[in-house]
Amino acid sequence: MTGRVEGKVALITGGARGQGRSHALRLAEEGADIALFDYCGDAPSTEYDMGTKEDLEETAELVRGLGRRVVSAVGDVRVQADLDDAVARTVGELGRIDIAVANAGIVSWGAIHEIGEQQWEDTIATNLTGVWKTIKAVTPTMLAQGSGSIVVISSGAGITAPNNLAHYASAKHGLEGLMKVASNELSPQGVRVNSVHPSQVDTPMIMHDSMFRLFRPELDNPGREDIVEISTNLHTIPIPWVDPVDVSNAVLFLASEEARYITGVMLPVDAGGSIKSVY
Repeated sequence: MTGRVEGKVALITGGARGQGRSHALRLAEEGADIALFDYCGDAPSTEYDMGTKEDLEETAELVRGLGRRVVSAVGDVRVQADLDDAVARTVGELGRIDIAVANAGIVSWGAIHEIGEQQWEDTIATNLTGVWKTIKAVTPTMLAQGSGSIVVISSGAGITAPNNLAHYASAKHGLEGLMKVASNELSPQGVRVNSVHPSQVDTPMIMHDSMFRLFRPELDNPGREDIVEISTNLHTIPIPWVDPVDVSNAVLFLASEEARYITGVMLPVDAGGSIKSVY
């Protein structure tokens, strides 16, 4: 049976672990060869550990285990030359780029008047400008092919207005405009552009002490189990968070021929969080 993206090549930023790893494996399961791109370094304005070179290599090995080819590159989505080099290497080794998943992102928290200038600048540069630079990097190849699918990983915070996330929400709301303009410009030439908007996803980006303390400041040492009820209350479907594969399934759909006439769409994968009434 032919996979849903059989014979295609997908480039995924933030591919070392978490959602990026899940997207890589899901697309590989359905026949795609994979190019992984990740920073693999510290981000001073965040309070959790970032993916490592070991994580990146582990993801690459998992892709190979599925019988697919893989290219991996360490780089920074804030640096255009890093992305351009990764694209050139991907095309050189894998022949083309059919799918780009702009997944790399960081998160931190703070009241709007307490967010540090470096926090703000790092978040906007990574989560918004980094996506623009990713699109900029892959577009010439896709236009030359006359086809492609770009999937932007945004957030429920790109639809709603969560407290303590002014910098993050600003970047994610900005992605809506970026995605729609890119779709307007590129879809007439065969390149579709869409975005996916997850709720909280069960990955290391969310599951760490800083997040737990944000949700349960009254507890001395809150853990994962202490945020289940609060997290569940954010959704209409009674779950605390979605799994990475739930987001990856949406990415796969948008990247596949099943979505061949879908472009400029914001697709929530948020258990109803973006439409939940407060009444």
